[in-house]
Amino acid sequence: MPIAGLTQRAENFITQRLTLRALPFRPDISIYAPTPQSGLIGWLASEGLDDIPPYWAYAWGGGAALSLYLRDHPEVLAGKSVLDFGAGSGLVGLAAAKAGAGQIWAMDADPVARVALQLNAAANQAEIALWELPHLPDAAIVLAGDVFYDPAIVADTLPLLEAAAKRGARVLVGDPFRRSLPLDRLEPLAAYTVDDMGGTAPVRAGIFALHP
Repeated sequence: MPIAGLTQRAENFITQRLTLRALPFRPDISIYAPTPQSGLIGWLASEGLDDIPPYWAYAWGGGAALSLYLRDHPEVLAGKSVLDFGAGSGLVGLAAAKAGAGQIWAMDADPVARVALQLNAAANQAEIALWELPHLPDAAIVLAGDVFYDPAIVADTLPLLEAAAKRGARVLVGDPFRRSLPLDRLEPLAAYTVDDMGGTAPVRAGIFALHP
């Protein structure tokens, strides 16, 4: 359960201590990102959140690849409802907005991520509504970047995404071929060379459609 007042404190910290900057691979999208002087880890510890890694503070390889795929194929979601599943910074939802999506929802379990993605949406003049489990919205397109990074996460997320695919949603996955990626359930569509979580060496990340 979120700590009382966390939303406002997170908003203050992000806007005052993080830097809003354009992404090198998508210069039309800007997100709040930490610098070595931001004190992000110390702030999380002071809030009792040091056990929740700040995945939202960085662009992951799968999300980066999805953002490029949507730039190159806006027809995939033009005017359609979209869910950014495991949204983190909201990068993929922002890319969907840039590509002309209709209603956009975003969901993430981290309460600070939810604050960050709304700030990022406002900074990019995009409208993204928050959504919470246990159910997924009836979105036509589900975008899932970097949601298969360990077996426990796969066990939680794959059934939800498969259920969305079975009801008719098109589920697109972005992932830099991590070990837990369920390739037997995925159809490859494209691949991009991207940075992953601010790393110095680019990685190859695939775009996949989840089989219903």
